[in-house]
Amino acid sequence: MDIVDIDGIATRYQVIGSGDPLLMYAPGGFDATLEKWSTQGVYAKIKPVDHLSRHYSCIIFDRRECGHSGGRVEKVGFSDYVQQGIGLLDHLKIDKAYLMGGCMGCCPVAAFGVMHPERVRSMVLFWPVGGAKYRLASLQRFAEHLGFVRANGLQAVVDLVKAEGKAFNADSRGGPWASVIKHDAKFAADYVQQDVGRYALIVEAFGRTMYDRDTAPGAEPEEMLACQVPALVVPGNDASHATSAAWYLHECLPKSEFWNVPVSEQTEAATNPVLLDFLKKF
Repeated sequence: MDIVDIDGIATRYQVIGSGDPLLMYAPGGFDATLEKWSTQGVYAKIKPVDHLSRHYSCIIFDRRECGHSGGRVEKVGFSDYVQQGIGLLDHLKIDKAYLMGGCMGCCPVAAFGVMHPERVRSMVLFWPVGGAKYRLASLQRFAEHLGFVRANGLQAVVDLVKAEGKAFNADSRGGPWASVIKHDAKFAADYVQQDVGRYALIVEAFGRTMYDRDTAPGAEPEEMLACQVPALVVPGNDASHATSAAWYLHECLPKSEFWNVPVSEQTEAATNPVLLDFLKKF
């Protein structure tokens, strides 16, 4: 594993395999670590890095505020995740790469495609998050964190995280900076010194910015409709990965393909050839 500073925030990353670069935004919500590509849900089943790294240099990393990457208390939006990816490509001296996102990682990939199309060869959007249930559950998580802060204070957040060690998506009380609090003592010390009222405004803006629609967040539809980056959309089908959100991305991205296959048929043997065949086109 390596660590690089990107805009004052540490990013933990690893490059696996060889060939053309494939930048991979991990699944896992607010625990989007590079390990999730091999340990979480459908990704543990299909093993995409094992297969893709035979043909590509797979760049996997902990998204900011996740795992062993750093963070900063500020209103975070998908454009900030895009800048983390840009910084990582710049560090590796890569001008243009393939992109793949899993789960919530699809949001910054779509945003990347519309913000910096000149640096993207194509995009794979695997199980994009979205849907009304996803939006409501996500906003509830932010509300529960703020309720805990208002009732107990910021020191209680630090104490909880250090005792339990859970990421935001596993225990909403710890908040979106839980992973950074867990591994960065200086960050934790600074965190408790904040004004609670100001902190609450930042958290409210953070949640509202990221979960502002009942379909796939990340990029505006008008931006995607003008985007000429080729894309492959692979749908999920549960409360966090509404199939309708995947169809929405396909409808908005004019050069997208939709792999219209039920989740039950998205096996390791079936899925990886589809991913490879798509990537080889561009």
